[in-house]
Amino acid sequence: MSDLSARVQAISESATLAVTAKAKALRAKGVDVIGFGAGEPDFPTPPRVVEAARAAALDPASHRYTPAAGLPALREAIAAKTQRDSGYSVEPSQVIVTNGGKHAVYATMQTLVDPGDEVLLPSPYWVTYPEAVALAGGTSVIVPTDSSSGYRVSVAQLEAARTDKTKLLIFVSPSNPTGGVYTPDEVRAIGEWAAANDIWVMCDEIYEHLVYGDSVFSSMPVEAPEAKCVVVNGVAKTYAMTGWRVGWMIAPKEVAAAATRLQSHMTSNVNNIAQRATIEAVSGPLDAVAEMRSAFDRRRRTMHRMLNDISGVECPEPQGAFYAFPNFEAVLGREFAGRQVSTTLELADVLLDEVGVAIVPGEAFGAPGCARLSFALGDDDLAAGIERMATLLG
Repeated sequence: MSDLSARVQAISESATLAVTAKAKALRAKGVDVIGFGAGEPDFPTPPRVVEAARAAALDPASHRYTPAAGLPALREAIAAKTQRDSGYSVEPSQVIVTNGGKHAVYATMQTLVDPGDEVLLPSPYWVTYPEAVALAGGTSVIVPTDSSSGYRVSVAQLEAARTDKTKLLIFVSPSNPTGGVYTPDEVRAIGEWAAANDIWVMCDEIYEHLVYGDSVFSSMPVEAPEAKCVVVNGVAKTYAMTGWRVGWMIAPKEVAAAATRLQSHMTSNVNNIAQRATIEAVSGPLDAVAEMRSAFDRRRRTMHRMLNDISGVECPEPQGAFYAFPNFEAVLGREFAGRQVSTTLELADVLLDEVGVAIVPGEAFGAPGCARLSFALGDDDLAAGIERMATLLG
């Protein structure tokens, strides 16, 4: 009999973090590795945010426990930021500050999902979603999408997957891992469908400011105010603050109160210094994200072009976030460097071992045959990494 709980044994390791860790370990041994796995900006946190943290560290008020749901000033600042950036008007009491966006996802599932409940999960999906559902005792019902629809799920697909056990829909736009962005009309239609069927929607808006070309971000609670929504967000992507671990969930007051009770026993307050830095981040200008978005826009176009220049690789143009999601099915079933490659899991191993390129295989996202490549890395490394891939794949 195992000493570990069945619940913990069933959890899969985060594939994205595992790939990044493996790449870092190889670099530490002197191996020249170019990593496309990391889901974080390659920019530093804005100096004004760092200075706010420095001041907070010197303030004895930061050295004590604070309210479990977050500093009142931060909850107010997040409510104001949400109104400013998406047009969604909320009260500070609806905001719960969490230990990163992942924690907000987990808390949402723990607060709303019971054993036996079904959660609609369009695929490809971020690796953490099904694990958070399972830890709440729920069942993920996968709703597949593909590149022909821009990896966007339709109301008809959702309706076909709905049962009397359906409790919640996970909705993310811009998308990790595909870079897809729903139009405002599509967001509205899905929200109206969810409301008509009394289905909750968890809206992951972490990439709200990273959209390109003609694509626009739209928030479901704004487009379909009748929908029952929990919004999860954070400073990780917009302000290059992945390591600061500050996210939040915004929910109707009853749900927010329940999530606060949960957090009071799970973690208590989020790190006070990071919270104070986040007040500065969300209250200040968006010039840092504008700079990042410009660089990401340039890199996404380079990556899109170079990947499609590789024979057998098809890559839709990313509309948001900082990921490309190419399809490698036409190159599978071949031999590379003397190794038979039948899956993108095997392809990822060969790329890392033979040419020092780290990608995340699509199996991790419910999309075998594809892979996720982040373009949140330097222009020179991006081009060199894809050139290495092209050389190996012929």
